Amino acid sequence: MLTFFVLMLIMSVGATAGNKKREFRGAWMQFVNGMYLGMSTSQIQQMLLQQLDALQKDGANAIIFQVRGECDALYQSSIEPWSRYLTGVQGQPPSPYWDPLRWMIEQCHQRGMELHAWINPYRARMKTPAVLASNHILNTHPERAFEYGGLYVLNPGLKENREYILSVVDDIVKRYDIDGMHIDDYFYPYPEAGSPIPDDREFQLYNNGIQNRGDWRRYNVDTFVKEMGEHIHALKPWVKFGVSPFGIYRNKKSDPLNGSETNGLQNYDDLYADILKWVNNGWIDYCVPQIYWEIGNKAADYQTLIHWWNRYAGGRPLYIGEDVERTVKNADPQNPNRHQLPAKHALHEACKNVKGTVLWYAKSVTQNPGNYETVLRTDYWRYPALQPLMPFLDSEAPKRPRKVKPIWTSDGYILFWTAPKAKRWGDEVRKFVVYRFGKGEKIDIDNPSKIVKITTDRHLILPYDTGTERYTYVVTSLDRVGNESKVAKKKVKL
Repeated sequence: MLTFFVLMLIMSVGATAGNKKREFRGAWMQFVNGMYLGMSTSQIQQMLLQQLDALQKDGANAIIFQVRGECDALYQSSIEPWSRYLTGVQGQPPSPYWDPLRWMIEQCHQRGMELHAWINPYRARMKTPAVLASNHILNTHPERAFEYGGLYVLNPGLKENREYILSVVDDIVKRYDIDGMHIDDYFYPYPEAGSPIPDDREFQLYNNGIQNRGDWRRYNVDTFVKEMGEHIHALKPWVKFGVSPFGIYRNKKSDPLNGSETNGLQNYDDLYADILKWVNNGWIDYCVPQIYWEIGNKAADYQTLIHWWNRYAGGRPLYIGEDVERTVKNADPQNPNRHQLPAKHALHEACKNVKGTVLWYAKSVTQNPGNYETVLRTDYWRYPALQPLMPFLDSEAPKRPRKVKPIWTSDGYILFWTAPKAKRWGDEVRKFVVYRFGKGEKIDIDNPSKIVKITTDRHLILPYDTGTERYTYVVTSLDRVGNESKVAKKKVKL
C-alpha cells in the first residue's frame, strides 16, 4: 500500500513533461470478463456513462470497445447471435432492447472521442462451458473449428473461415459509423505444452506449396490481415484498422538480428503473427503492442520492449498498450518510493515513434489506483489532444469553418459557426477545435493548452463576465482522419 507521502510525490511528478497536441489516448472496454452479467440495460448504460464521463475528464480521446468475443455480437447482427456476456443467454436480445455498439458510438462522438470496434477474429468459444445459439458457427459449421485446451477456434487454415470473418467485418463497417476496426492478440491459440494444434488435414490439403508448417500458418494469418484492411478501406477509406499484438515479436535467441533481449512467448513463432510484416507493408493503420510488464521484468523488461517497438515498428503510428494495475503495483527500480507511471511516461516521451497509449482497461483507470487517473487528468493528459495524423489514409486538410459569429441568446453569449461544404469524403468535417487566446497573445494552434474544446457541435457557450476582457477565439475543422484546417478567428469581449 502506498503511503500518503508517496502518493503526494507521485502527484508532483511530471510537471516538466510537455503535453502533445496530437496523441492517441485510448482505453479498452471488454465484456468477456462478465462485467455486464446480471445487470439491466439501464444499469449497464449507467456504468458505461460513468466511465466515459470520467475518461473524458481524464483526457482520453478514443475508446476501443469489444463487440465480438466468441463469434457473437454486442450489436444487432443477422450473422451471429447476441452475446451471452450481455444477456446471460447466447442469442437472447437485451430487454429493454438496445444496441450497445450504436449507443456507444453516439456517446463517444458526443464527447469528441473516437470509437473503435474491437473484435476477436478466430475465437469461437471461451473455455467456460456454454449453451450455444442455433445460429452460432459451432452449430452451423462445427467442422470448421478445432478444440484446443478447452478453447474453440475457427481454423485459420480454411479459406471459408476467413471469408466468414470478413463478412462480419463488412457488416459492422457498412452499418455503423465507427472510427476504427480493432483486432487483438488472438490469432492461432496460445500454445499449451505437449498439445499440438490439430491442423494436419488442412496443412496437407491447403499448404499452397509451403513446406514449413509455421510459414504456412503465418501465411494464413497474413492473408487474413491483408484482406481485412483491404475490405475496410474499400468500404470506408477513413476507418482505421488497428492491431494490438502480444508484447514480444521475437526473442533474440530465435532471431539474433531482429529479436529483443527477452525470453517469453513470441508473436512470430508461437501465435504465427508476423506483426512487422503488417506494419512495414502498410497492411494495418496502427499498432498497439501489449507491453503489460513492469520495468525490470526478467523475462520481458518494459524498457527493453518499448525501445524495441520504437525502433522496429515506426512505419505506422505506434501506440503502447499499458496495464494500469501492474504499473502501480510495481515500484520504480530507480526510485523505490514511487510506482512506475512516471518512469514509463518518461520512456514514452523519449521514444519518438510512440504516438500514444491505450490503457488496459477502462474500468481500472476510473478506479484511480495509485492516483493513476488523477495524474492523467492533472498532468499527462491535462490538455485535449487531436488524433495522430495518418497521411497514408488522407493528407489533405478540410476547409476552415464558415460564419464564425458570437450571438446573444436566452442561454447566454454563444459562439456559432457552420461547417464548410464537402465534395468528397476527405473534405467532410466531423469535428471542430476551439482555441482561446488572450489580448496580445500570439495565435499558436500548436499549443494544446489553448484548446478549449474538441467538439462535434457547431457552437460554444462563452464564459461571459463583465464584458471588459478581450479574447480571440479560433475555430478549425477536422476531417474524418484528423487533418486540421486553417483557422477562422473572432474577437470578443467577455
